[in-house]
Amino acid sequence: MVRARRPSAQTALVLNALADDPGAWRYGYELGRQVGLAAGSLYPILIRLRDRGLLEAAWETDPAPGRPPRHLYRLTADGVRWAAEVGAERPSSPAAARPRLREA
Repeated sequence: MVRARRPSAQTALVLNALADDPGAWRYGYELGRQVGLAAGSLYPILIRLRDRGLLEAAWETDPAPGRPPRHLYRLTADGVRWAAEVGAERPSSPAAARPRLREA
């Protein structure tokens, strides 16, 4: 698998979180809390990863009574390989993912 660019720091955080247990289905809200990203940043990342074939997405089949089904995500085999490739470049925390500003 050849990638032209490294993933953004935020994408690397999401990949890192998913790669901790690549076979497990994860909820977006749970991922967002773990990596410290708001929904407006997280869900576009998840959609891009899914569109590139790096994530599987499915609806929850048996939600708790009174709760609507939630979307679940997990890495595909290609996603696991890519997460391993960028593993050395992954930030370890949301603070490390934030860009640093230079003083003028």
